[in-house]
Amino acid sequence: MANLFYIIGPSGAGKDSVLDYARQHMQTSSTVSFAHRYITRPAESGSENHVALSEQEFRLRLDNGFFAMNWGSHDLQYGIGIEIDYWLRRGMDVIVNGSRGYLEKAAARYVQLCPVLITVPTSILQKRLLQRGRENSKQIEERILRAGQFKEINHQRLVSLDNSGPLHKAGNNFLKLMTSSICC
Repeated sequence: MANLFYIIGPSGAGKDSVLDYARQHMQTSSTVSFAHRYITRPAESGSENHVALSEQEFRLRLDNGFFAMNWGSHDLQYGIGIEIDYWLRRGMDVIVNGSRGYLEKAAARYVQLCPVLITVPTSILQKRLLQRGRENSKQIEERILRAGQFKEINHQRLVSLDNSGPLHKAGNNFLKLMTSSICC
């Protein structure tokens, strides 16, 4: 059975960096597919490779059942396309940049879900949020507060990866996880 790697963690923990590292260093024979997120955020903002949608476009897709998963956070709407269901049926492992708040619903829909929590200490999180320059000071404070709300994440297959050191360390640990039997 194919796995659904559901990557979660606070904004600024480096989820996108770990995912980009995995894309660049994955073996060419891999049967892994990375899902894009559909977000009501302009394409040029932030480092995440996402599909930018207006609120109206997002609502239209949602109303027509185009999302396998969707949630709201930080005044934005996020969706994962139904194409992941096809990929999983075809035996592909799928990697999704998910939401901690949506984990319970995702786990209820996908028995093969393997949640991967990317962590960093609060001091590093705050520094990264300031450096990326995407949020104002109030928004950064809200993201730090939200990060603290998810200290206890429960799932029987939860794997935590520390991303406070060099990116290659967390990236390689994620690549090892994808090929191990921890989540299988």
